[in-house]
Amino acid sequence: MLVSYDLHLHSCLSPCGENEMTPNNIVGMAGILEVPVIAVSDHNSARNLPAVCRLGMEQGILVVPAIEINTAEEVHVLSLFPDVASALDMGEELYAALPAVNNQPDIFGDQLVMDENDCVVDQVEKLLINAVSFSIEAVFEKVRQRGGVPIPAHVDKSAYSVLSSLGFLPPELNAYTIEVSPSGVQKGFVLPGEGKHLVISDSDAHSLETWSMHEPKKLEIERISVPAILERLRGEEQV
Repeated sequence: MLVSYDLHLHSCLSPCGENEMTPNNIVGMAGILEVPVIAVSDHNSARNLPAVCRLGMEQGILVVPAIEINTAEEVHVLSLFPDVASALDMGEELYAALPAVNNQPDIFGDQLVMDENDCVVDQVEKLLINAVSFSIEAVFEKVRQRGGVPIPAHVDKSAYSVLSSLGFLPPELNAYTIEVSPSGVQKGFVLPGEGKHLVISDSDAHSLETWSMHEPKKLEIERISVPAILERLRGEEQV
């Protein structure tokens, strides 16, 4: 079946995410936009996933647990996990690997942890948009060890992408799926010098307005479930 998806969204936990990107607003907007499969992928943290995933189950929206990891090379890796526990475990390791630099909300924005009622239950101290101390190779390994799928994010962009930071996609990563930004898709971006990849494109929305203007792409999967999504992104599911 062909299913609309958006696997790269930021909540109010990301300092660059608007405070309106609450768990309820995210799940509600997915319903309004008729996107049945989403992933909330905050920078280097998974702490809003418990609330978002619970709300998704209640409202019939599949929420794939995810984190956008900023590697030591300043490469963003969209990382999807089989369950919330795996994502939270990864998030704790990432937080320990962040530099001891505190967030300044008046400059970078709030980093809000919310419950399923959109009540603020905590604010994260360290600045989440910094790079962790793990290399891209280590990040890929750590995500896969937890049953997840690491995806080079927005590879066409001039910053925080594997091409802008490294100049190429290391073959030893064995990355089957890559993400291209919506503008890159419109321009016909093709990853140079590489073999066949599954290309996905997401909104990377940090606000409800930006998300509402995004036209979601469709993914061919056998069923709407987290295992089916991960299998497809690994290249294991034949369609």
